[in-house]
Amino acid sequence: QVQVVESGGGLVQVGGSLRLSCVASGGIFRIIRTGWHRQAPGNERELVARITATENTTYADSVKGRFAISLDTAKTTVVLEMNSLKPEDTGVYYCYMHVLQWVAGTWNTRVHWGRGTQVTVSS
Repeated sequence: QVQVVESGGGLVQVGGSLRLSCVASGGIFRIIRTGWHRQAPGNERELVARITATENTTYADSVKGRFAISLDTAKTTVVLEMNSLKPEDTGVYYCYMHVLQWVAGTWNTRVHWGRGTQVTVSS
C-alpha cells in the first residue's frame, strides 16, 4: 500500500519562508501527478499547487510568485517552497499523490493523501 507522509510545517512570522516535503513509499507505483491542498478553519480545502510527472505546474492565484513546487520522481518526493508568507496562508497542508500503481496483477490509478501538516503564519 502506498503511503504519503508530509513534513516541514510549523510556525513562522509574516514574510518568512517554509519548505514542505512529501514522500510516497510502499508498493510499486509511478507518479502521474502530485500536489498540495490546504484547509483553513471554517474553509473548504483548496488547491495550492500541483505538478505533473512532465513537470507542468499549476498554482492558485493567491500563491503565484511566492510558492514553488518541484518533483523528484526518483525519490518520489514533492517539495513546496513557500516564501513571503502571509497570515492567510495559515492552514493544514495536505499532499496527494496520483499514481499508477501495481495492484493484484494489474496497473491501476490511485490517489493517496497524507495526513496533513500544520502551517501557521503569525502577524
